[in-house]
Amino acid sequence: MATTAITGARVFDGEKTLGVQTVVLDGRKIRAIGGEVPEGADVVDGRGATLLPGLIDAHVHSSPGSLALALRFGVTTELEMQGLNTRENRAHVTEDDTVADVRSAGFGITPPGGHPSELMPEGFRPGGDLPPVMPLMPFSTTPEQAAAYVPQLLARGSDYIKFMVDDGSVEGHPGLPMLDQATLNAGVAEARKYGALTVAHTLTLEATRMAAEAGVDGVVHVFMDRPHTAEIVDVIAGSGMFVVPCVCLDASMMGITGSELADDPRVARRLDDRWEKTLRASYDRYPQGRLDDVLDTVRALAAAGVDLLAGTDASMAETFFGGLAHGASLHHELQYLVAAGLTPAQALRAATATTARRFGLTDRGRVAEGLRADLLLVDGDPTTNIGDSLNTRAIWRRGSRLENC
Repeated sequence: MATTAITGARVFDGEKTLGVQTVVLDGRKIRAIGGEVPEGADVVDGRGATLLPGLIDAHVHSSPGSLALALRFGVTTELEMQGLNTRENRAHVTEDDTVADVRSAGFGITPPGGHPSELMPEGFRPGGDLPPVMPLMPFSTTPEQAAAYVPQLLARGSDYIKFMVDDGSVEGHPGLPMLDQATLNAGVAEARKYGALTVAHTLTLEATRMAAEAGVDGVVHVFMDRPHTAEIVDVIAGSGMFVVPCVCLDASMMGITGSELADDPRVARRLDDRWEKTLRASYDRYPQGRLDDVLDTVRALAAAGVDLLAGTDASMAETFFGGLAHGASLHHELQYLVAAGLTPAQALRAATATTARRFGLTDRGRVAEGLRADLLLVDGDPTTNIGDSLNTRAIWRRGSRLENC
């Protein structure tokens, strides 16, 4: 691969703004930041633009075409929170620079009949080819079962262990089978023995409290069933958990569609008809919720020093998973984080360096020498106007520039 020099652009390195710098890519990695343009390098004029690390969506569910769609929006890595892209199934993704890279929990630990079974319409079967190795279905109702599944999930290629802590009340299915505290505790303790990262699906305040008590590393939703209290914010902050708010998912659950985002021509031109229809729909399962309460909770967590990670819960191009689209919705989430009171730079950090650090992705998430050349060049300055993150000028995945983005 040729040497590339990106000149004249402001650089946000994932943590801070470096000002205007020349960034040199050598093959798949970043060779240098600052200095002269190497002789013979392909020069990309970045004047008037900002160079960012490739974005990371910390909560998705992959589907046919979704990784390609994500990359078209500058999302170079997606973290799958239930799906098929475990280690033995993603060699083709790892080597394909036309799609986003991916990490996966495989399937989450949940009781038989527990979440997410209630989300699927009766008789629904997702499209797409089955992978060479089907992920393990770790249905658990006892501490012993949950603990026994952890090493099996890791051996079958899960990059982290996910627990479903959901009684169905937010989804309109109260009384759904749910992991109890002892089972959750046992699974988390077993994962800790293997040094595995743990995450929990929690949509209610009580489920969040359970995750904190169990010692989960992070929750991949912010609760939406009630306003926050000072006590729960202290519990979360004191536990050291990270939080992936997925505000755009909460909005969809409340019946708020993504139509305003779909109307943006910067988004519309990258969506096919199915994804546009999906984005214009919504889950609409918790219309009694208050988005202002969610934004207030995110604001309080940020003020308490909790690590916030940007994620969307984007899934399939189906209207019953509406309000969300891969790639596009991560930019929407950044806008929501700013609406909650984060600065644009803090929001960008949540989609780059902070997520990379909390998930142990040491080769990405920053513009730094020696790291993967996963980069996003946008017109304007999203560190002062977060809406500029959609002004795509160029995208690189491992130093390979994406065509037609």
